Amino acid sequence: MTLDSKNIIEAFKILAQEKKIEKENLSSIIEEIFTALLVKKYGEEHIDNFSVIINMERGDVEIYHEKLVVETVSNEILEINLVDAKKVDESLELDEICIEIVDPSIFGRRLINTAKQNLSQKIKDLEKQSIYEDFSKKIHQIYTGYVHQIQRDRIFITDENKIELILPKGEQIPSDRFRRGEQVRGVIKEVDYNARGPEVILSRADNLYLEKLFELEVPEIEDGIIEIKSISRSPGDRSKIVVFSSDRRIDAVGACVGMKGSRIQSIVRELNGEKIDIINWSDQSEILISRALSPAKPRDLYIDEDKLYALVVFEDDDINKAIGREGININLTSRITGFKIDAIKASEYDKSKSINIDSLETMTEKHKKIFIENNINTTSEYFDKEREEILSFKGIGEKTLEKIDASIKKEISNL
Repeated sequence: MTLDSKNIIEAFKILAQEKKIEKENLSSIIEEIFTALLVKKYGEEHIDNFSVIINMERGDVEIYHEKLVVETVSNEILEINLVDAKKVDESLELDEICIEIVDPSIFGRRLINTAKQNLSQKIKDLEKQSIYEDFSKKIHQIYTGYVHQIQRDRIFITDENKIELILPKGEQIPSDRFRRGEQVRGVIKEVDYNARGPEVILSRADNLYLEKLFELEVPEIEDGIIEIKSISRSPGDRSKIVVFSSDRRIDAVGACVGMKGSRIQSIVRELNGEKIDIINWSDQSEILISRALSPAKPRDLYIDEDKLYALVVFEDDDINKAIGREGININLTSRITGFKIDAIKASEYDKSKSINIDSLETMTEKHKKIFIENNINTTSEYFDKEREEILSFKGIGEKTLEKIDASIKKEISNL
């Protein structure tokens, strides 16, 4: 081909570089395009008589046409007479193969324009495939982009290369409020390929995003010294993360919090103020569940390891804190520990574990007699009475009642 081919190849080399398309792939596409032109002009049945050679380094496209040298030509596509053959190569004789170089002008402007359109489409398809393969390697990585378009059910985000990502409504933190052009971070949750091309899904609500933020902020996690055992989140509201240090000299919780809370504060800001409970891991279920129920502290804890069930008793004033708004604290604890957890008020639990007053080992005979004379024969009846009424009993004072109350609860908890 003429100088034009060099210009064409050079232009596509630049395009390939911009779109991160391998030269080998681009070379194959150009070869396919010119082969398709040959098929349109000469027919599928004659394509074996042509060769297309692309040299991306030199910027050359060469098309060769093989013809058999004959005395009388009956098919101009397949044959060439000896006189014309010798114009190509003086050494040629009858029944030998003559190789002509095809002038691209034979294709005509219309076919060339069609070829350019096909090439452009193939470049786009290859670009989409390249994007898909590139982002498939980035699944579960944190990625940053800029808000391009906001819709009711999703936000379209573009990165510095103008590649589009999608942040669906369900993958946003409920308190997220973005403006066009604003920077946004998330974790690449999945990459799909459909008729429109690659679809990259970003998430800020997934547990994995919190995990990756901790890896980013806490070097000990990246180094493998601290391990994240489990995470549960209610995005934008509260999350719990269980951590473990393989080095006894390093406090896992302290390392995650950072000096004066610097590390955890950075994560909390990114998550719009989401409260994060960092819990030290234990292989003892009772200890792990107690820690995970933070900020509430259980009074008693009863565990069935086989059924993965726990009944947790809280002081009446702590029950709301233990359960959390709409059950969030108890549910997060259940998810992070793997146990089904029921929370119960201490007063209700104590009533359900009724003991005869006569049977109490820690109560004096004098106090037993006072209660029985006042129609309190069981611990259930004791808990049903108002405190002021019991204090009105002769021989029962404030300090005495506190001791009796503590001893009764202790005996019940030991049942």
